[in-house]
Amino acid sequence: MHKRKFDRITADVRDQLHWLPVQQRIEYKVCVLVCKCLHQAAPTYLSELCTSVSTSASRSHLRSAARGDLAVPRSRTSTYGQRSFAVSGPTLWNSLPVNVRDSSLTLTQFCTRLKTVLFSRAYATSS
Repeated sequence: MHKRKFDRITADVRDQLHWLPVQQRIEYKVCVLVCKCLHQAAPTYLSELCTSVSTSASRSHLRSAARGDLAVPRSRTSTYGQRSFAVSGPTLWNSLPVNVRDSSLTLTQFCTRLKTVLFSRAYATSS
């Protein structure tokens, strides 16, 4: 399948190149940034936004604390608040399966598992 430089990227070409759709690509980037925050490989101003539920004394007994979920702050606005990293990062992180969020994984292993999950979500919604 030969394509010229400015041809449209069809689903067949995207699948052949093993590219994620745009929405899943955004989720991938945010989740990788959250993973870096949790491993102290991101700037501190971002790492401070990713706090575990278990660090709060009033929430440490919850199931979400045992699973390793991150605390999602309330947003004051309905349009931009949900898009902020402080809200979207922990929300996306908490939506991942536990085996992907494993803290013993290297960044490369995490990225591989994350991409697999996002591909399955992308094609489950498109079918």
